[in-house]
Amino acid sequence: MVLDPKFEFAILEATGASSLTLQSVIQELWSGYGQIIRVALVGSERSSVVIKHVSMPVEKNHPRGWASDRSHQRKVFSYQVETEWYRHWSQRCDQACRIPDLLAYSHHDDAVLLILEDLDVAGYPIRLNRVNSKQMLICLKWLAEFHATFMGSESKGLWDTGTYWHLATRPEELEALEDEALKSAAIAIDDKLSQADYQTLVHGDAKLANFCFSNDTTQVAALDFQYVGRGCGMKDVAYFIGSCLDEEGCERKEAELLGSYFAFLKIALEQRQPDLDAEAVIHEWRELFPIAWTDFHRFLKGWCPGHWKIHSYSERLARQVIHSLK
Repeated sequence: MVLDPKFEFAILEATGASSLTLQSVIQELWSGYGQIIRVALVGSERSSVVIKHVSMPVEKNHPRGWASDRSHQRKVFSYQVETEWYRHWSQRCDQACRIPDLLAYSHHDDAVLLILEDLDVAGYPIRLNRVNSKQMLICLKWLAEFHATFMGSESKGLWDTGTYWHLATRPEELEALEDEALKSAAIAIDDKLSQADYQTLVHGDAKLANFCFSNDTTQVAALDFQYVGRGCGMKDVAYFIGSCLDEEGCERKEAELLGSYFAFLKIALEQRQPDLDAEAVIHEWRELFPIAWTDFHRFLKGWCPGHWKIHSYSERLARQVIHSLK
């Protein structure tokens, strides 16, 4: 691991450290666009920071073969969005929707560096591959608080429509979709979500892997804001549930999980948006849940037809949604 001297200086300046060591690569960014690295510090109040080092690859290399110029431009803009998010929006998040603090930002040529608080040191060192119901509820509460915080916000500098699977940014995957009924309904599904009366900012990639838990797993913080933008909160909720549960779990726990999310949302809206009719938000969004689920299902069937998330629960919801739109 080698870091540009200008970026090393930026880290030292932001943290007051006398020296640093690139400790470990936490994650390679998708398709070779950089790395997330833990940096150990000497002479600073902080023992370490996490840096997101984004550099544009010379050759485009997508693990599933989607390496078009459109895909490249989408990724480039996603890193611009994440920078904008941390610099100008993230300060509105509090302990109830915890995220890492941005310590500094630097750019040089085509490379960008985000210097972030190390959530492991801050008390969120646990990453889970599987969760129980209580742990799912902690994440759903985070989402409810996040959605309530940004309810009604515009999306200046962010995605006009949040999520990485938004229809307008995925024409190639739509073209590849062999489910003709779902393909024909795609625009109507997108319209239903984008024309909802109640819009917030959505995380846009709220999968389990982007949540960091406290040691006792009773608290959580979230990462990765490349696809944050305006939208219906059900996009995050449907995507999160689908990232945690298999077909049987989705069938069995849908009602319970949705009920809990809406209970959290009602309390959060009453605290953060007291002039808003929380029951009206809940009524609209509850009806949009299967539509949000089907929207992601549409993307997935075009992008990776053999994906494990394509199962009878998703197919059943999609058929119901398609029928309701006729």
